[in-house]
Amino acid sequence: MKILIAPDKFKGSLSANKVASAIKRGIERVVPEVEVFVCPMADGGEGTVDALISAMRGKKIFLKATGPLGAPANSYFGILGKNRRGEKIAVIEMAAISGLHFLSEEEKNPMLTTTYGTGELIKAALDKGCREIIVGIGGSATTDGGMGMAQALGAKFYHIKGHELGLGCGQLLKDIAKIDISLLDGRINETKFLAASDVDNPLCGPNGAACIYGPQKGATPAMVRELDEGLRHYTEIVKRDLSVDIKDVSGAGAAGGLGAGLMVFLGAKFRLGIELVMKAVDLRKRMKGIDLVITGEGKIDAQTANGKTPVGVSELAKRMKIPTVAVAGQVGEGAEILKKHGIEKIYSLMDIAGSVEEAMEKAEELLVELGKRIAEDYLE
Repeated sequence: MKILIAPDKFKGSLSANKVASAIKRGIERVVPEVEVFVCPMADGGEGTVDALISAMRGKKIFLKATGPLGAPANSYFGILGKNRRGEKIAVIEMAAISGLHFLSEEEKNPMLTTTYGTGELIKAALDKGCREIIVGIGGSATTDGGMGMAQALGAKFYHIKGHELGLGCGQLLKDIAKIDISLLDGRINETKFLAASDVDNPLCGPNGAACIYGPQKGATPAMVRELDEGLRHYTEIVKRDLSVDIKDVSGAGAAGGLGAGLMVFLGAKFRLGIELVMKAVDLRKRMKGIDLVITGEGKIDAQTANGKTPVGVSELAKRMKIPTVAVAGQVGEGAEILKKHGIEKIYSLMDIAGSVEEAMEKAEELLVELGKRIAEDYLE
């Protein structure tokens, strides 16, 4: 019997690697002779760098960059090896420097936050000789349309009065009168950029970056309206000055509009994060000869079907006729839809924990118990 454990992180609790390792320990306590393989996964958000480094034996580069409110912060990115053309590949999580987790509740304000640090990580990867760069764009604290990121790479944004605008942030979008990319880093034209995301929101409007994601980043209703108007204005200036129409492009609204910025300034191509990660770790090859797949994430509900790790993994397993079960911290409304995607059963920490707080604090030991339950149900 061979088992593959391929989960995402349990956000705010455990990394994907720790999730997989805990389940593995539980299984081996019940059936010591079973062969268990782990493959930590991600879908473009936090954990993408670690998942790809683990799977592809890459290395992590540590550095300081500009955090979401402009102060220096510790960050990192990964180098994964070389592509078929012999070029070094880098993987960056924008959340590693422009993420919401850098801010306290009181500090959350998408009018003021910037993606400048994400641009600095991209520049650092270019400096290391990387010419294929994957940018995971989940977990954002920002709604600046990628303005800050572009500034870090040499783009200039000007006010109608002629002066250059300051550090790119949401409140400055409405003030952009001119964009100049004449000094944009020339190495961008030599580099392939892939944006990994699990959302397809447009930049503006009721389903856009400000309206859908602004409130969770600290935006009041008045801020949401101003940010959406700013993003609309931004699209007009981009179209006029750079001849790129991003107004209705699917995915442009990801990460507060960083998706749009990556398209406009770097020529990035969009990929569903989970599909990109599955390809990078060669998950199909890892599944050959496997008898049971275990996947999961912190919360499983109807939204999990929209490009999240568990469904990406389970659909591949289903095509390969391998049964799949999932583990979760919590199971939310609409999770039953996942049965049609190949997930036979969902094991939840809340089935054995007394509270959400206990489930988060004791997640590792509870996952060991769930591993034992899976082994008893499927292996004995």
